[in-house]
Amino acid sequence: MPFQDGDIRYDLACGPGPDGRWRGWISVGVRADALRPLGLHPDQPTSTIISPSRPDWWYAAAARAVDHPPRPARVHRPARSRREDSHPSPR
Repeated sequence: MPFQDGDIRYDLACGPGPDGRWRGWISVGVRADALRPLGLHPDQPTSTIISPSRPDWWYAAAARAVDHPPRPARVHRPARSRREDSHPSPR
């Protein structure tokens, strides 16, 4: 990992949720100086979209891909000969 001990802080808070069941919340914090070697810094402006939005078909295709991921490519295996397929004859 690019981080040293003490660069990352994580906290866990537990308590009852609105429905009465217990829930847990995790918060993660990273020291700003630890982000500088990765090209990030606290003075960096927030990200904004600078290009036009993708067309609607792109979002629809992405949603379909989540519901139906592509099948893995089939690997071509050479056919076995009949002799390998047959059972040995009893003597």
